[in-house]
Amino acid sequence: MIDIVKIVKVESLGGYRLRLRFSDRSEGERDFSDILGEGGPMVDALRDQKLFAQVFLEFGTLSWPNGFDLDSIALHDEMQRAGLLRQTAA
Repeated sequence: MIDIVKIVKVESLGGYRLRLRFSDRSEGERDFSDILGEGGPMVDALRDQKLFAQVFLEFGTLSWPNGFDLDSIALHDEMQRAGLLRQTAA
């Protein structure tokens, strides 16, 4: 069974780095430069750091004004495998 993990808080740290807190009380920082390097019409616009910094949460998912979003569960699992998450107190 897949746990439904949502992002409950996002903070832009400058550049393409974000601090994320998930609903399972884990949090961590991730640099999204690798995703932006892949290119594509939706991603190319996010190379503008001002637009990237406009990230917001929509139904627990990272979203941007241009309509691009990232799956919270896949992002959580990837960050966990990479050792980028730590548990926080409530």
